[in-house]
Amino acid sequence: MATKNENIYIMTIQEAYNYFESLITESTKKSEIKVYEKFVYLLSKLKTRTFSKEEMASIETELDSLNIKSNPENKKKFYEKALINFENYLKTTFSLISKGYYTKLGIGLGMTFGILFGIIFLSRFDRSIGIALGLSLEMLLGLISGSNMDSQAKSKNKVL
Repeated sequence: MATKNENIYIMTIQEAYNYFESLITESTKKSEIKVYEKFVYLLSKLKTRTFSKEEMASIETELDSLNIKSNPENKKKFYEKALINFENYLKTTFSLISKGYYTKLGIGLGMTFGILFGIIFLSRFDRSIGIALGLSLEMLLGLISGSNMDSQAKSKNKVL
């Protein structure tokens, strides 16, 4: 347990940003660099936002809990998982989403329900035509509704 005299180190957003910038310059693998760049982008967006001291402490504690300065064997897999966990934390705690979040979600759901719609309701056509029509229509609806929700989130300043 920590006492009042002990200093507990918590990684700041700036330190995490600098760490990922250094990883970008050190790495030679494009797949790793893409993950690092996503982290840098996310952290740079967080640096520009205004948070209370408690919110900032919460974010920095979460960053610290990701153990990003550990030296994993499979860096890409480790940092991808850390990025997903951090994005989920920001979404659940602060309702902050990444750009295009609802559009991607809408298209994915549209594809899922489009196949079902095509099989069930458009089966009077040839089965493959029914599935193709259902998939196309539902993806279009998902794209439209997702784009609408993304624009609403952007107007509420909830997009990173």
